[in-house]
Amino acid sequence: HRNLNDNVIEGFRVPELDAFSVQYHPEAGPGPHDSRYLFSQFVDLMNMKAS
Repeated sequence: HRNLNDNVIEGFRVPELDAFSVQYHPEAGPGPHDSRYLFSQFVDLMNMKAS
């Protein structure tokens, strides 16, 4: 993810490590479900590691 105003990196993903991060408040997005995919990915990673 990059900030559209100043091009700062605000999120990244490392598939080889099953890791990702965001440095903003995805829950503060303009729509009620705009960040749902981030939380879904997190839950999926936790479930995958637990099994």
